[in-house]
Order: sequence, then C-alpha cells, then structure tokens
Amino acid sequence: MLTGLRLENIALIERLDLAFQAGFTVLTGETGAGKSILLDALDALLGGGQGSAGARLLRRGSGRGLIEASFSLTPPLQAWLAEQELEAEEGELVLSREWRLHEERLTSRNRLNGVVVSRTQIQDLRPLLMDLTVQGQTQQLARPGQQRRWLDRCGGEALQPLLEPVILACRAWKQAAQALELARSQRDQLHAQRAEQEQVLADLDAAQLEDPQERARLEAEENRLAHGVRLQEGVGTLVGRLVEGADQAPSVLDHLAACEQELSQMEALDSALQPLRQSCTDGLVVLQDLARDLDRYGASLESDPESLAALQERMALLKSLERRHGLDLAHLIGLRDQLREHLAPGGVEASIQGLEQAEFRAREHRDRANAALSDQRRAAAQGLEQQLMEALRPMGLANVRFAVAIEPTTATEDGADAVQFLFSANPGQPLAPLAEVASGGEMSRFLLALKTCLAAADPHVTLLFDEIDTGVSGRVSGAMAEVLRRLAAQRQVFCVTHQPLVAAAADHHFRVSKAVEQGQTLTRVSHLRDIQAREAELAELAGGDTGEALSYAASLLDKTALQKGVA
Repeated sequence: MLTGLRLENIALIERLDLAFQAGFTVLTGETGAGKSILLDALDALLGGGQGSAGARLLRRGSGRGLIEASFSLTPPLQAWLAEQELEAEEGELVLSREWRLHEERLTSRNRLNGVVVSRTQIQDLRPLLMDLTVQGQTQQLARPGQQRRWLDRCGGEALQPLLEPVILACRAWKQAAQALELARSQRDQLHAQRAEQEQVLADLDAAQLEDPQERARLEAEENRLAHGVRLQEGVGTLVGRLVEGADQAPSVLDHLAACEQELSQMEALDSALQPLRQSCTDGLVVLQDLARDLDRYGASLESDPESLAALQERMALLKSLERRHGLDLAHLIGLRDQLREHLAPGGVEASIQGLEQAEFRAREHRDRANAALSDQRRAAAQGLEQQLMEALRPMGLANVRFAVAIEPTTATEDGADAVQFLFSANPGQPLAPLAEVASGGEMSRFLLALKTCLAAADPHVTLLFDEIDTGVSGRVSGAMAEVLRRLAAQRQVFCVTHQPLVAAAADHHFRVSKAVEQGQTLTRVSHLRDIQAREAELAELAGGDTGEALSYAASLLDKTALQKGVA
C-alpha cells in the first residue's frame, strides 16, 4: 500500500506532503490543474521519466527536485528485499528519486531506505508496488508482446513456474545452434583453404612442438652457453683456490687438511675436542665434493659450445613460426592439434555430427518447454475470456464478445506463442484485434476489466487509474465506479477522474487545483475530509455550484454511504 508521497520542486509543486490510506482514493480537479503531475511523479519514481522527461519534471528555476514515496510491506516485497540484501525500515519501504542540475547537466539518483539502488532494481521492484493504467495505455496494446505478458500475469501460479524453464531451454538451444553454425562455417573455410592449412600443419609438425615453455628453456641454455668463457674462468679460479692454491699459498683444502691434522693431535690430548675435529673433517669432505662438482661443471662447459649453434638455430625456427602466425608457442601447439583434428579423414564431419546431435537435443528440450507453456497459456486464455466478459457486461457491454487468439510463432525466450486480444462489442460484428475496433469508451472499460482480472492474480499491488472512465456515459460510469469500489475492498485503488459518480464512490477524496502566488503558478492538493467540501467538488464536476448540482452531489454521497452500509 502507498502510505505517503512527498514532492519537492516538481513541475508546479514547490512542496507537497500527502498521506494515504487503504481503500478507494480519487483525485479530481479541473483540466490542467496538475493531476497528471502526481501520476508522472510516481511513474518517474518507479523507473520511468528518463532523459528529457526528468528535465520536464524539475520545477523551473530549481536546481534540485525530489520524489519520495513510502509503502507498507507485503510478503513479495519482503522476499525481494531479502534477495537484494536490503533492509526494511520500521516495517515500511521508502523509495526516493532526486534530481540535481549542475552546470546545465541534470542527474538523478534512486534510493531505497537510504541506500542507492540502480534503475534496473527499481524496474524489478515496480510490479511489486504499483500498477499504473494511464492515458494512452491503448498504445501499449500494440507493443510487441504486451498482450502475451498480460495473459501470463493472468495465468498466475500455474503458469509462472513454466516461464523460467522456457528461458533456460531457449538459451541452451541458442548456444548449441551457434556452436553448430560456427563449426559449419569453419568447415567451409577449411575446405576453401585446405592446401594452405595442410602446409601450415606440415610446418608445425616438422617443428616437433611439444613443450609450451621450450623457448624460455632454450633462452636460459643459450645464456649459459653464450657466457661459457666467463663461467670457465670462474670455475678455474674456484678450483685453483680450493685445490691448487694461489699466489704461492696453499689451497683451501691444504689449509683445511692441516687444520684437521692439528685438531687430531689436540684431540689426543683432550677428548673434548672430538666434535670440533669431526666438524673440520666434515667440512673437508664438503669442500672436496664441491671441488669435484666444479670440475664436472667445467668439463660440461668445455663440451657444450659445439651445441650453441644448434640451439640458436632451434630458437630462430620457433621465433619465425611465432612471428609468421602471430601466436605464442602454446597457441601454436593448440593450432597444430586443431589442424590435425580438422584435416584428419572425417575429423570435421565427426565433430559437426556431434554438434548436430547436441543442437537437436537442445531444440527438442526447448520445444517441450514451449509446448507445456502453450498449453497453460490456452488454459489461462479460457479463464481470462470468461472473467473479462463477466466484468464487461455490467459496464454497458451486454453483447460483448472477447477471445484470446494464440498462434504459433518463432520460438524465443518468451515461448513460441503470438497472443492477440480479439474484441466485438456489437451483435453481428466479427471479432477483430482490440486496438483496431474498440472505441475510446470501450477501451477504457476493457482496461478496467483487464486490470481487475490481473489484480485477482496479484493481490498485493496498488492500482492507479488515470481517467479510466473517459468516454463513457453517466450510467456506465456508475457501473465502473461500482467495479472500482469492489476492487478497493481488497486492495488500495487510486483513480484520477472527472466523473462525479466515480468520485462519490471513493473512500478518500483529494482535490487538485492551481493558484497564482507572487506571480508564480502553483499546484495545490487538498484532502476533502468533510461532507460539505466533497459535495461542493462533486457539484463542480456535475456542472457547477448550483442548487441542482449540490442536491445531485448530496444524493450521490448518500447513495454511496448506503451502499457501503449494506456492504
């Protein structure tokens, strides 16, 4: 339920705070007073009003505008908040949208309970909060898929679980079909360039590529071989100092051997020196091993220079292949393996055959999901046809006929059904597309009946109608008022109206008016709480503040009070 609405610097409104209650609420006022501002504000708050529409809403001369609405929580809202990891504030949801104008650039930001949220989140939230039926919604009938979406909403809990499997099955089929198409395209390209591909494979096979890290390993080996002279010099210096000695001095091993001998003699005098002597012996063994390892390393340096040319030739081949194909070594190996598979006898066709089978299985799964959805849509269509005709007949359409035509169409994520509403208001008139044959008054009644059916499928959403009674007579408007009143018994309903019969049926009445203050035109909204104020407004709607109009207004309110008492 919408419990409050606050506007700051929106169109002709400087500041406005409204509180709402459950039941049926009407907004009345002369044309141009600003009733549409409230609807536009709610639409903008719930994800509409982008771009130039936002600039139109901002009050002239203002650098900041704000729309804020509070809603009581419902189970679907609580589930959505939990899914988005957002918290409610004291049992309600506060949604706001703020515009700021800075250096001729207008920006807006959405917040939910003080937390910034995206427009996508707001649009996901919108159908859980409010259903707006505004002037011009007739054009929605022509939007692709709109009538199908309405039918799906009417399908309720029996139909909704079938929508997600259709989406997933369609996506899986698209992936399989795209993979098959790509493989066929590659096969055709391969056939056209087979000789060239075979030569590439021959070159890669001749290169005997196996290790993706071969170039790095060869570069390290090349670096070692290229500095062989310096390494040999280092080995000679180390071996000389360890084994042969330098500058007429004994070698390190000689020194250490002498130390070991001296410690052995000292150990004979003091056995406590045994660990020290043992450490010296161990050190001597380690240095002897080091000397032997250095000698072997030096010998390997002496034999490797002959392989440097071969190593450099191998590196040049690898670099040439990488440069020619624009791929590194790992991807060259992958290209070779791919070419081996494609150029092998039957390799490509075997791969395509597997992809064809996968596409066939995915298409069968998609078609089964679509068939289940189509069956449920037909069942929902029968229920909608019956409900709509029952709702339309009391509103002056006793001879109405309505049907939902469901025809096969190309499968998409929405299923494989083309849905069209067919309508006939008069005997002898054949069924035809609703948008083409319904008059303005008939369309108004149809939309009211449709939204009544949709409301039965979703009892938690606030309904807002903008002049839904346009183009109908007084008797029909009375019937529509009764529909709205009954609808509001189970949910919150708002209606912008010029019909006194509709306004009189409301539980709450707001009057929208314009006033000029200090040279500026402002919109005011007044809550008509007492009978006299409501009578005066209803009389104005009925034709003016005359004795007859006032008597008529009083009779309407008396009749409404009596109906509510009986109810």
